[in-house]
Amino acid sequence: MTEETFVCSICGQPHPIHERTTFEDEELCPHCLDTETRVCHVCGERIWRDDNAGDEDTPLCEHCYERHYTSCTRCGAVIPMDSAYYLSDDTDDEDPLCHDCYLLRSADREIHNYYYKPDPIFYGDGGRFFGVELEIDGAGERNDRACQLLDVANRSGHEHIYIKHDGSLDDGMEIVTHPMTLAYHMAEMPWGDVVSEALRMGYTSHKACTCGLHVHVNRSAFGDADEEREEVIARILFFVENHWNELLRFSRRSRSQMEQWAARYGRKDDPKAVLDNAKKEHYQRYKCVNLTNYNTIEFRMFRGTLKLNTLLATLQMVDRICDVALYLTDQEMQDLTWTDFAAGCTAPELVQYLKERRLYVSEPVAAAEEV
Repeated sequence: MTEETFVCSICGQPHPIHERTTFEDEELCPHCLDTETRVCHVCGERIWRDDNAGDEDTPLCEHCYERHYTSCTRCGAVIPMDSAYYLSDDTDDEDPLCHDCYLLRSADREIHNYYYKPDPIFYGDGGRFFGVELEIDGAGERNDRACQLLDVANRSGHEHIYIKHDGSLDDGMEIVTHPMTLAYHMAEMPWGDVVSEALRMGYTSHKACTCGLHVHVNRSAFGDADEEREEVIARILFFVENHWNELLRFSRRSRSQMEQWAARYGRKDDPKAVLDNAKKEHYQRYKCVNLTNYNTIEFRMFRGTLKLNTLLATLQMVDRICDVALYLTDQEMQDLTWTDFAAGCTAPELVQYLKERRLYVSEPVAAAEEV
């Protein structure tokens, strides 16, 4: 018995009837169906290849492209709308770019868009790295001044910093470092020259009342496994909540500023309970310790400063908190008093700052003015 056949509308060849697919009144063989049609990546609707509004890797019907996607104006790559990059914050007047083209287009700009995030360059030997975001205000968001700061920080041939726009500032910008070990920040990163140049140009940070000093720490510093890292992060959160009043004084922020930019998660009886509470709040960004980043945690509680000792002491404080969270057990962390914690601080800059803020074993000293 001869098997029934059909003639493919595209190739004109006969094929067994059981291989027939009817699409928009056309009868197609499997080969022509595969080569001449596509399935929309979003809604699953089949479309003709010539009607593909996406690309070969991401086929899209016209409706789904218009609703969810755009194209890089430089290379033409199809990209999700929420993954597009722009050279300014006014996206209505800017052309969308893919990540690679954005980095190429913005490479020659002194002040980058808020969303600019180059591949990190790691400086120093060790497993714990600190990335600093220092906001400065009051003397302009100007490319010439950004260029002067870049020259000071990067004059050794290393790309230590880049500079970004920050919409929370009145008339300033944000200095961002690549990840560095604490030792590198202390000895190799020219922080003294950077803050001196910023002050010379008329910027302030602490006095501006708009500026923060944020410190990122790589999650990989807390252990090899996710569970191990979570335990350390839980102890960090517990320490911050358990010693909130002392850290508020250390931060130089007001309570209202903390609530706006670095709110607490809420004090709990043990580290795990604090982390569980943080998870219930879906890791909100404007928290004392921001957990929304995949590779880092971010200490957000500190007020900005252009006083060198305060800046270095802040890095040393974050390092010390990470140490106790890494090496103490949950119970030891619960038993840790501020007096015992402060007594264990030995870095000269941190000890000096703790004394200035009346936080070091009742040994206050006179403090130079913050800027």
